[in-house]
Amino acid sequence: MLLSASAVAQSAVSESSGKPHPLTLSQAAELRNYIHSAWKTLTRSQTDCASLIDTKLTTKPALYVPADMQIPPAVQQIESKCGNKVVKLPRVIQKMHDVQVSEIPPGLLYLPNPYVVPGGRFNEMYGWDSYFIVRGLVRDGELDLARNMIENFLFEIEHYGAILNANRTYYFTRSQPPFLTSMILAYYGAIKKSGKDDREWLARAYGYAQRDYQLWTHEPKLAGNTGLSRYFDLGEGPVPEMGDDPTYYSDVTSNLLAMREARALDYVGSDAGTTAQIGPQFQVQVCPVQQSASGAAHCAEPRRVGLSQDYYKGDRAMRESGFDISFRFGPYSGSTHHFAPVCLNSLLYKEEHDLAEMAEILGRDQESANWKLAAESRKTAVNKYLWNAQAGMFFDYDFMRGQQSSYYYATAFYPLWAGLATPEQAQAVERNLGSFEHAGGIAMSDRVSGMQWDLPYGWAPLQLLPVEGLRRYGFDGDADRISQEFVSEVYDNFKRDQTIREKYNVVTRSTQAAVAAGYKTNVVGFGWTNGVTLVLMDSKEAVQH
Repeated sequence: MLLSASAVAQSAVSESSGKPHPLTLSQAAELRNYIHSAWKTLTRSQTDCASLIDTKLTTKPALYVPADMQIPPAVQQIESKCGNKVVKLPRVIQKMHDVQVSEIPPGLLYLPNPYVVPGGRFNEMYGWDSYFIVRGLVRDGELDLARNMIENFLFEIEHYGAILNANRTYYFTRSQPPFLTSMILAYYGAIKKSGKDDREWLARAYGYAQRDYQLWTHEPKLAGNTGLSRYFDLGEGPVPEMGDDPTYYSDVTSNLLAMREARALDYVGSDAGTTAQIGPQFQVQVCPVQQSASGAAHCAEPRRVGLSQDYYKGDRAMRESGFDISFRFGPYSGSTHHFAPVCLNSLLYKEEHDLAEMAEILGRDQESANWKLAAESRKTAVNKYLWNAQAGMFFDYDFMRGQQSSYYYATAFYPLWAGLATPEQAQAVERNLGSFEHAGGIAMSDRVSGMQWDLPYGWAPLQLLPVEGLRRYGFDGDADRISQEFVSEVYDNFKRDQTIREKYNVVTRSTQAAVAAGYKTNVVGFGWTNGVTLVLMDSKEAVQH
């Protein structure tokens, strides 16, 4: 299933957008103007019928309002204007999962302020997407909209128990990577630079940020006894938001059986097997790729099989990670919840330092000291479990098996972005840049699995974080070069099809997306690509000066 980097480069058959190049001033202005106008196109509010559309469902969604809140008159009008029901949630929510997904028909969760969506099938406000969108909004001077989005996250913590994957009821069971403190400080730094030091707002945001941090540092999100955290979804079985990809789990089942790998087969059970199953069963028949000498296929007898309960837990945790789908945590990342990931624990280290910075600004010196101690404790655990001195890389750690992964993944740059890496570790990771860098920027991994979060695909977040991480440790040449590769790739493809996409084939510098499983389109819009492109255009080599 997994191919080499050279194989994908040789087999790619799409129109290339040429070599990396700095944008001319007129090209840069053209791209900035398009992105600036796209914020309006991608902005949603709860009085707008477009906000309620959800192609991931086969039913018409309701709009849900917190149980302890009066329905605003403008929101109530949604029923007559859009034909969607407006309903109060059945009870007040104190923590995630207080309202079960199965209790109510699926729908949109009310947010009080306008927000920017990623685009396409992602027509709601997402957790980690929003950080990269906020960075773009701040860079573009759209500070009110950036603040509105942060306020919406504070509202989610207060009324829905946590920052959710996105504001839909079927996301009640999981969150997304923790970027809240990074959003808060990006906005606070911008308004302070403009002459407004709103410490009252910062104090309020600091309180909510502590609640967000608590979600990730208690069971069930602890990675065994490592002192690190993991991704974990509270739900069971197949995720419900697959109305536009109904064959995904049956496709995965067939492919797992064909792999004949121990870990893959552990994810599958049958009526006669002992593996605990949950969810639907599928009729499958396994046949060899090559026929026997007699010409007969000798297929196995058809049987009904299903995916294991543990696979679904991993599948759900993978979706909380945001990296859906790769083979990073086993086939189809079915063991995500068994790992202490480099990305999550780097983000929590940064969150601990961010909280220390906020506490210090607010004059809470003892709290600041306590946050710094928490960060140092996490750094010690990261170095113990996630650092591999021989490879010069950070790897995820399978705490169930007690072993480090060997999967080269672009999240190895997160410790640089977070400031967790030592200068020596940063230099070692930089020497591995060749495993990821291509003509269009940073690829997610050095393996082709057929999934969109592996080679040959590159995504905007995993351009910005490596670029800023490398720059933090003095590798400005690398940072400038990667910025030029990605920004020019975005521009060249924009000129071809007049839109910006969620991901790019960084080997061919195209928008070709031959994804084998999961949603297979290359969504247009696109919120985080817009935001990251604006930020990277400030790099020395991205635009001619």
